Amino acid sequence: MSKTIVQDVLFENTLPKDLYEIYMNADNHSKATGAPAEIADKEGSSFSAHSGYITGKNLQLVKDRLIVQTWRAQSWNSDDIDSTFIIYLEQKGADTMLHAIHANVPDDAFDGLDSGWHKMYWQPFKLFLAGTPISKASM
Repeated sequence: MSKTIVQDVLFENTLPKDLYEIYMNADNHSKATGAPAEIADKEGSSFSAHSGYITGKNLQLVKDRLIVQTWRAQSWNSDDIDSTFIIYLEQKGADTMLHAIHANVPDDAFDGLDSGWHKMYWQPFKLFLAGTPISKASM
């Protein structure tokens, strides 16, 4: 059985384009998370993050608004299907609400991913936007 993670995270005084650029630009993604990432703002292209621990493919991209990817962790069982990860960026005045949906997450990975998105991405993104990126990720 698989589960779905749904998260809404408010980024104060942040534009959607800033969050899109952090996630979709390899240099920014690497600096913000403290871990090597290879990603390009191109539909159909493959990506990896956290030194290849995470891999997938960009399925749909709408600049500064929507990211849809296949997503899989190296630790998943070979018979686990790739998950689908969606980020929708909604501007709310001077702020941006990041809506994240991570579907088809294996049961045994759910708790770690649910907290991991905050620990490894949303909190470090906030630090990066404030000018203090983390130095190294701790998985």
